Amino acid sequence: MRPDDQRPDEQRLARMGSIDRRRFLGLSGTTAAGVVLGAGPYTERALAAPRFSDDPFSLGVASGDPLPDGIVLWTRLAPRPLADDGKGGMPDRKVEVRWEVASDERFRRVVRRGRTVARPELGHSVHVEVGGLRPAREYHYRFVVGSDVSPVGRTKTAPAFGSTVSELNFAFASCQQYEHGYFNAYRAMAKEDLDLVIHLGDYIYEYEAGDYVAPAGNVRQHKGGEITTLADYRQRHAQYRTDRDLQAAHAAFPFIVTWDDHEVDNNYADEIPEDGNSPLGFLKRRANAYQAYYENMPLRRSSVPRGPDMLLYRRLSYGTLAEFSVLDTRQYRDDQANGDGTKAPSPESTDPSRTLTGNRQERWLLNGLAESDATWNVLAQQVFYARQDRTFGTGETFSMDAWDGYPASRERISSFIAEQGVANPVVLTGDVHANWGNDILRDFEDPGSEVIATEFVGTSITSGGDGSDVRADTAQTLAENPHIRFFNNQRGYVRCRLTAGEWSSDYRVVPYVTQPGGQVATRATLTTEAGSPGISEVAEGRVTAPRRRSSEVEADRLRAQLTD
Repeated sequence: MRPDDQRPDEQRLARMGSIDRRRFLGLSGTTAAGVVLGAGPYTERALAAPRFSDDPFSLGVASGDPLPDGIVLWTRLAPRPLADDGKGGMPDRKVEVRWEVASDERFRRVVRRGRTVARPELGHSVHVEVGGLRPAREYHYRFVVGSDVSPVGRTKTAPAFGSTVSELNFAFASCQQYEHGYFNAYRAMAKEDLDLVIHLGDYIYEYEAGDYVAPAGNVRQHKGGEITTLADYRQRHAQYRTDRDLQAAHAAFPFIVTWDDHEVDNNYADEIPEDGNSPLGFLKRRANAYQAYYENMPLRRSSVPRGPDMLLYRRLSYGTLAEFSVLDTRQYRDDQANGDGTKAPSPESTDPSRTLTGNRQERWLLNGLAESDATWNVLAQQVFYARQDRTFGTGETFSMDAWDGYPASRERISSFIAEQGVANPVVLTGDVHANWGNDILRDFEDPGSEVIATEFVGTSITSGGDGSDVRADTAQTLAENPHIRFFNNQRGYVRCRLTAGEWSSDYRVVPYVTQPGGQVATRATLTTEAGSPGISEVAEGRVTAPRRRSSEVEADRLRAQLTD
């Protein structure tokens, strides 16, 4: 929390907790930032040749945040990933880890190699920021600890800054409640031809085993109760990471990640928890959750948490074709208005001072949009941006957790986009466990208002169980909100293809998640044309084969390697 982002309710909470953030950091001991940035007495020699009774790479490998000359490589050593102490079966010693990057999968042409250490203070996670690579190139990477060799990951750097890029292919996903189903969508995703994957949040769920039940029942079970401690969050991340389909997707493509609420606590808002726990207690919980998130994601050191704070919003570009502004709509927001839930607007919800992003992040976003020369300007964020009236006929109700609960915050961004003529703005959204396609209007009170942007909302990987093509209220929802152009309630992900003239989003769905398997299909393709905001075409029911750079045999080989 930065001083110019602090609001009266936060100041009140700080007083209630009788502790400021600086004191909190002092009382909470060594921070992750201190470990990563070199503070603290971490001078003991690393174990160079440890022996493990089980595979130390049980959580797989990953890469992320691609730049033109480099990438982040990640792994976390955990021979016993579900150990109750959250340490993954590792000793309380730092361990030497070797890494290699090659231009071929057999590592005959190694282009970069080095050594690093996996520290117990960071859950024996490894974040290697590799530089000196060539733009828009595919690479393979692996780790070695002692005599153990990790699975081989495949990654790709971004194009050179300012370069002309003819095409970009990526997928985005969100909401993967482990108990609600199998990660069949990730198995399908790993076989796609993609440059990257964007994860929009709810990577894990914090609930106690059996506390959040899918409509048809749960098919897997969380280990333990609701998570609050660092050991809890580490163990929960490890449980999700042991899924082989999730590992295969991470091993196939670089990920750009951001969080939503369940990485910490359902519907939390900045320092305010869902269930009214003490401010100090929630700050401790948030610090634990943020550290575990960093430990388990391929993030740069610029995102290392400092106690209960973590800088996650950032900007990545793909030549002049696309610029991604990755947002954090949890850490800085005002509390949900009207007691949260689906409510009618009120003076509280419409208060012009309310913010979903925090003041500093909002300025950062608007400044970036103003300076961008990209063909497509993408907001990768969490919650429903378009207006969605939940009451049919007379009266209006809206989700207080989405942008509808912060209409002034949305208005500031939408007005800026319209007035500045921001080129081809596209909003990517997760959170709501269903597929939607929306036109963003300059004024949602006027159905005939100018369309200023496009929103593609992706469904969940598993959350909500198998789902269905439509829901009982689908027709009424679309009639009440004519700017909503498409809806589907199955599970899956969205595959996007960008050129200088067109953006097409394939809504890829799987038939079920309550058992493994099933063939992915394209439920619909939504298109928007450069220079003409909004959805220009909805081609429903078109089933297309995945575009492949490498054969399905290669993708299956990666998955088989993870299983061995």
